[in-house]
Amino acid sequence: MKDIQTQVDRTVEYITGPELWVTIGLGALEICLILLVSLIIIKFGSRLVTRFFDNRKKGPFKITQRREATLKKLIINTLSYVVYFISFIMILETFTLEVGALLAGAGVAGLAIGFGAQNLVRDIISGFFIIFEDQFSVGDYIKTSGVEGFVEEVGLRTCKVKSWTGEVHILPNGNVTQVTNYSIYNSIAVVDVSVAYEEDIERAEEAILELLKELPERYEQITEVPQLLGVQNLGASDVVMRIISEVQPMEHWVVARILRKEVKNRLDQVGIEIPFPRMVMYSRHDEAEQKQA
Repeated sequence: MKDIQTQVDRTVEYITGPELWVTIGLGALEICLILLVSLIIIKFGSRLVTRFFDNRKKGPFKITQRREATLKKLIINTLSYVVYFISFIMILETFTLEVGALLAGAGVAGLAIGFGAQNLVRDIISGFFIIFEDQFSVGDYIKTSGVEGFVEEVGLRTCKVKSWTGEVHILPNGNVTQVTNYSIYNSIAVVDVSVAYEEDIERAEEAILELLKELPERYEQITEVPQLLGVQNLGASDVVMRIISEVQPMEHWVVARILRKEVKNRLDQVGIEIPFPRMVMYSRHDEAEQKQA
């Protein structure tokens, strides 16, 4: 009983004594200093990265705004992860833990998990290169892996593509092997116009060319004066002429509808007829009567 009472007295004395609380206070102060220095490093590093990209705009080598925003965010996030990891290791050291043994065990465990999750590792690596190389960004219209639509989200493991009918497709980055991006450069609107055989083709071309010169001033989506390539095809009841127009990215569908409407109205104004289906009735009875006559 005396030994137990002595041990209890020592424990109470240690808890109420100054040594324990001094140790706890110094540890808490060290942890606060580590966190404070980490936040300062992250804030200073973020400003440095931002200033670097701002100064780069004035240099001879320029990159697109989409790629600049992606790279800036990626570098800042990587800096934050590295600083937080180092801070976590330093905090563990304040608790007198064997950090070396802990890291060795984590390395072995990570290697085992890596062999068991090869698809996950492949997705993450592919996602890193998608972001770093700026293959596509949020808002772009792409076609990949049998899916076509607008990019809703780009992550390190998956990307989300929303089709124009509303479906959201979630694709692992490892499956994104070939990408067609329609949003990087200007698009081309292609329109075929039919004119009846009875009409004067040269007169129709003059009317269309005069109209095409007016369109860039009326529609901001059209970047240059559309071109009339000439007769594209000789159909069964019409002459088909083709018009192409360079437009802003992803505006070719809208401009194509505008061109059809404008050309139709202009041809009506100048009295040029657009062909319509025709049917010829043939009667074998009338032919027999003509032969008899």
